[in-house]
Amino acid sequence: MMHYMDASTTALALAIGARVRQERQSRGWTLDRLAGAAGVSRRMVVNVEQGAANPSVGTLLRIGGALGVGLPSLVEPPGPKPVNVTRHGDGAVLWSSPSGGRGMLVTATAPPDVVELWDWTLGPGDQHRSEAHTPGTMELLQVRQGTITVVVADRPVMLDAGDALAFGGDVAHCYANPGAQPASFSLAVIEPGAGSRSESMREVVSA
Repeated sequence: MMHYMDASTTALALAIGARVRQERQSRGWTLDRLAGAAGVSRRMVVNVEQGAANPSVGTLLRIGGALGVGLPSLVEPPGPKPVNVTRHGDGAVLWSSPSGGRGMLVTATAPPDVVELWDWTLGPGDQHRSEAHTPGTMELLQVRQGTITVVVADRPVMLDAGDALAFGGDVAHCYANPGAQPASFSLAVIEPGAGSRSESMREVVSA
């Protein structure tokens, strides 16, 4: 989960809320319909739309998936961007920890074939658990500093600086820093056909 509603986090929460509300209303969906499609409570949808919640990455993934727009589109409104530059430090911080850890979504492609690029830092003892993503999702990561342990479907893999790992993100997984120093890694999440799966979900919901 995210911690601390500082000024930048509050601004991001408000922007995400406005985007969720815009996408929901453009489809003529009620709050209950979106909540049902995303598998979250109605109260959570209300809180997200009002910018009053610090939703987990998993919650944002479920809401973005239900709307068929993906997580990156909730963070940054769509528009014609043949070249999309994200300056150093300007990504969307969607997870943070008291020990200084953070998960920053740096940039991404638009649906239907979504590729997200993340910049992660884990403080000493930090861990981030991720529920299974949609079928076919792949993750690629490379450690830049320190040591991290990635647990994929209960199988731990320890990685040092420079090591890389590819795995299916459609099972539960966890990133952890067992060391006494901060660790950082780059992460790419590839979700092919995200838009088409969301279309199928909307058809089921409307049936």
